Amino acid sequence: MNWKSFIAGTLTGLIGGYCLRKIMEEQVPLSGEKVLADIKHAFKKEGSIDGSWMQMKPEDYQKHAIKTKVYRGGIMRTRDGEREQFEFIADAYTGSVLDVYPI
Repeated sequence: MNWKSFIAGTLTGLIGGYCLRKIMEEQVPLSGEKVLADIKHAFKKEGSIDGSWMQMKPEDYQKHAIKTKVYRGGIMRTRDGEREQFEFIADAYTGSVLDVYPI
């Protein structure tokens, strides 16, 4: 075996492994705790948070032609002395909030 074949095989394996890792990371949902922490951080900018909840198991969601997995949850906060409650839907793969509505 010569050194050129060895180096070529090693580089091919490293590049293939890196690409496979990137593909696998995109298909794994974020943890529910991280998504909830990000959403709470955004709500804290406008007032204190009194409570929050979230379903930790992603569920299927479809809006028109778009299909994804989402987390559903809620936040209760105090803003200007008044208590407000919201429910939200967040994408499980990106953590992006898809919808927020008051209840």
